[in-house]
Amino acid sequence: MWKKWLKGDPAEIPPPKSREKIRNYQWKHLNNEHIISMPDKWEYPWYATWDLAFHTISFSLIDPDFAKYQLKLFLFEWYMHPNGQLPAYEWNLSDVNPPVHAWAVFRVFKIDEYIKGEPDIEFLESAFQKLLMNFTWWVNKKDNNGNNIFEGGFLGLDNIGVFDRNTTLPNGEQLEQSDGTSWMAMFALNMMRIALELSLYNIVYEEMAMKFFEHFLAIANSLDNMGEEEFSLWDQEDEFFYDAIASSDGNHMYLKLRTIVGLIPMFAVEVIDDEMIEKLPNFKKRMKWVLENKPELASLVSRWEVKGQDSKHLLSLLRGHRLKRLLSRMLNPEEFLSDYGVRALSKEYEKNPYTLNLNGTDYCVKYMPAESDSGLFGGNSNWRGPVWFPINFLIIESLQRFFFYYSPDFIVEYPTGSGNYSNLDEIADSLSKRLSKIFLKDENGKRPVNGQYERFQTDPDFKDYILFYEYFHGDNGRGVGASHQTGWTGLIAKILQPRFSKKEIAESETEMPGETKR
Repeated sequence: MWKKWLKGDPAEIPPPKSREKIRNYQWKHLNNEHIISMPDKWEYPWYATWDLAFHTISFSLIDPDFAKYQLKLFLFEWYMHPNGQLPAYEWNLSDVNPPVHAWAVFRVFKIDEYIKGEPDIEFLESAFQKLLMNFTWWVNKKDNNGNNIFEGGFLGLDNIGVFDRNTTLPNGEQLEQSDGTSWMAMFALNMMRIALELSLYNIVYEEMAMKFFEHFLAIANSLDNMGEEEFSLWDQEDEFFYDAIASSDGNHMYLKLRTIVGLIPMFAVEVIDDEMIEKLPNFKKRMKWVLENKPELASLVSRWEVKGQDSKHLLSLLRGHRLKRLLSRMLNPEEFLSDYGVRALSKEYEKNPYTLNLNGTDYCVKYMPAESDSGLFGGNSNWRGPVWFPINFLIIESLQRFFFYYSPDFIVEYPTGSGNYSNLDEIADSLSKRLSKIFLKDENGKRPVNGQYERFQTDPDFKDYILFYEYFHGDNGRGVGASHQTGWTGLIAKILQPRFSKKEIAESETEMPGETKR
């Protein structure tokens, strides 16, 4: 079909030569004719690959086979580019979104195993092989300086930056992105975890697990030590992660705008127990060598040498101190913590907007809890204040994972400034309740999601038919944006699901298959 369109109507004047280089011209291999989960049936009736990864978590609760099919679909040669890139969405297939596919693959694999009582190793192994190509694409294409600091562009967060993060800066500067690098650290840990799981059935995967273990260490090192000048994306003064602009002379300037970009390093966390390590002698031997012979890398891995609860080891970009400092910001009602979840931008900028003059251009970012005040990315998307489910979901999961390691002994003030202290599991539960409160009736019988719309609040034909919006007002929980975004807002199904016991969760993460399966 596209070949005919490029050639034009034979009875008419030939189309201009420029048609051969139009948008998406690099994706001529595409052959998309399958049933695909869409973000929104009205406003966004097209696929978005990183959205879809979150969709599959909720789908897996009711139809794990469909969830696995959706994830595999984008790894097939009809979708994945020969160079390993996953298509983003129709209007720009080459755009770059956070690499969450591997995370979703393993989560769906574990949920499927829990439901059916046996693991689908064929699915996991097949997905892993293709994800290797995608990881390689990221390393080759989005690490411009070969230093494990990843750029990526806007990375699905639309207007969250001071300026469009896809923009080429005029004087050759580069935007070094805290979230791009953190997403890749998370990707490396996801791939390591999948390889460890596969190693329990086929020992050849131990080598791949080790490869991703070392790659994670390299990324962790880069986040803390960029080049000869030893610049870090962690700002010691503010104790927060920021994006930075790197100039051609090697100097760096922080963009000191506090957004969820600075919280994303929390997502790169994995917990491994001794039982699994003992089952994988080659991995254990190689890992020990790296930690002993590359102390500059080993020192960056949070408390690896210190065993936590039940002989667990922690792999994370954050040591305990940095985690507590990030949480003090995130759990502060004057900054990120809303009654309805974690905001995308600090509320600090409501009264004190962030300003920047760069190359003679003035930029200003202020806290906007609902609709956007700019036309960036169509104007109907806003990451400068509202609550978004995918990021909140990953925050909750990360806190739970940290808790698996630290146990109840690790406590922080919650909310910040209250004088009350909670452990990380209690905070994760509380954040889940804040998100759930968006849809549940309050003491007056009204749902925050419906906001000021009286008909939706009281009319019997509307009040119990809930709309799942794209994002939510950062102060009152009102639904904003696309109103049928059952896509990633559908994560509420997983959040509302009764949680398994701590023991069941831990076992599902590190369960050892029987020796006969090896």
